[in-house]
Amino acid sequence: MIAIGVVCVAAVILALVRLRGFDWTKFFAAFRDLNWGWLAASALMALGTYVVRAERWRVMIRPICPGAGFWGLLVSTAIGFTALVLFGRPGEFVRPYLIATKNKLTVTSQVAVWFLERIYDLLIVLVLFGFALTRVQASGASLGPDIRWLLQTGGHIVGIAGTICLVVLIFLRYFSETFRRRITDALGVLPARLQEPAVKTVDALFEGVQSARSGTFVVQLVLYSIAEWIVITACFLFLFWSFPDTAAFTLTDVLIFLGFVAIGSVVQIPGIGGGMQVASVIVLSEVFSIRFESASALAILLWAITFLVIVPIGLLLAFHEGLNLRKLRDIEQKSEI
Repeated sequence: MIAIGVVCVAAVILALVRLRGFDWTKFFAAFRDLNWGWLAASALMALGTYVVRAERWRVMIRPICPGAGFWGLLVSTAIGFTALVLFGRPGEFVRPYLIATKNKLTVTSQVAVWFLERIYDLLIVLVLFGFALTRVQASGASLGPDIRWLLQTGGHIVGIAGTICLVVLIFLRYFSETFRRRITDALGVLPARLQEPAVKTVDALFEGVQSARSGTFVVQLVLYSIAEWIVITACFLFLFWSFPDTAAFTLTDVLIFLGFVAIGSVVQIPGIGGGMQVASVIVLSEVFSIRFESASALAILLWAITFLVIVPIGLLLAFHEGLNLRKLRDIEQKSEI
């Protein structure tokens, strides 16, 4: 998957090179003048995000597993994100599988926890995008067609996604038990051999999101989600400070960048495509007027810091846990099933 990622990044740059003039000398020069101190600080913050994620997960499973250890969750988180880098999106489910195994929980309940985690992250992203949108509109900046498409499409996504997230959270807070009983009753029409596993699956799903039913836990999850994105913001801020062309970036600049890139990663821009690397290059060049060569170099660096930095640690922890790449692949395939 790492090799595929490298090829994809290269393909993005080469595709954009054909669309616009590209000076390879300026591209490589951008790497020569890096501030390694700020780059190291950025990598440290990137690793810190996994610490916050592990603690947030502990809060989410506290109603069903109050004795879950932080270290075990941190190890599973590091290995899980390493699997995501190595195997792509299917590796996303290695983390719930490992956490379920370590804490004697059902995998289904931990997939439900993963879903809840995604909702809270998405809500923060929507807030960031709204902030970025208001700041850019207030500046009256002249934007290119790519970024205008991103803003228009992203605005629709924000409206739809925000509504869905709020409906889901309200539903889980007030109506989950009633809905669970109705689903269970409806499953009574199934043959006995199918009814029992189906009911267990439904119970496990609703068990995994019990934290959403408690006001105390919801407040804690919101605070940990904010803390997670504070660390992410610090990671990006330090990374920009390490780069010559973005060394003067302020906190506001970073928040604008994060808001646009987070939405742009899922928006397919006509004639170019989607993904974090594409969104990063477009936002840096069209919103912040960064030279295209420097924007491309920074996009590669962003990808390395935000995705690859966990891999060596994750592999070491996996080997310490008695897991090799083949076993991780087997876990990934089992968790998909």
